[in-house]
Amino acid sequence: MGHREELEAGRDAFGHLIRVWHERNGWSLRVLPALAEHLDLGRVHNSQLSNLRNRKLAAPGPELFLVLGRLNQLLAERGGPALAEELADQPDLSQALLGSGLAVLADDGQPLGPAQLFEIFVGLRQPPRAFDLRIAEDEAVALSAALAELFTAGRPWRQCREAVLAAYPAEKRQRREQFAAVLAGQRDYTASELDAELPDLRRTVIALGAASEASFSADQFLELLRQKARLLEQPGRGEERDPRQALAAAIRRELEAA
Repeated sequence: MGHREELEAGRDAFGHLIRVWHERNGWSLRVLPALAEHLDLGRVHNSQLSNLRNRKLAAPGPELFLVLGRLNQLLAERGGPALAEELADQPDLSQALLGSGLAVLADDGQPLGPAQLFEIFVGLRQPPRAFDLRIAEDEAVALSAALAELFTAGRPWRQCREAVLAAYPAEKRQRREQFAAVLAGQRDYTASELDAELPDLRRTVIALGAASEASFSADQFLELLRQKARLLEQPGRGEERDPRQALAAAIRRELEAA
């Protein structure tokens, strides 16, 4: 891998890490900048975090890694409730920390500091496995099939279209049409499309009443899709792999039941 590819991979990995960190704690983009300010750790802006999550910030300054690393170490050392008590005069921050104050821990259980976060950003270090939700291009098709199977529960799309689309939170027409096409089996998400859709797909599951906000994280949702994709690819599920055989089997069942 050349240095440009290494840097690009690092930015991608870091964006995923920041996104997963926020989602697991249920934090808005305002929480980390406000924590850094009130704990006198330095300055980081909402726009920086947003651009990091979207892999659009190519060259952040050293202060950003210093602030995020120190804050992460502080969360690991003291925990959310202790920091919430210290920030009792800031009710929004205190409530956010009482809800969840999880730190980013390396695979050996140690909190990541400024240097480790920078190494991830430039591609010199892999993110912790628990915070790496990147989707490979070659698994996007299988995950799209698993997604359609999950949301339709094996029923024809026309029977559940109205309920599922009502639960899907995205409002842009293009995204809604794309979502419907994937669930109808007319197209598949690419890896980047599916990666961007994960938060709203998770919210769709919650809106349908199949899971609760507190007990169903983005990484749990992705793992569920991966498990379902593996199940669909098992040798015993041959009908799913051969559309003609699946159609013939379905017609035979209908004829036998008639």
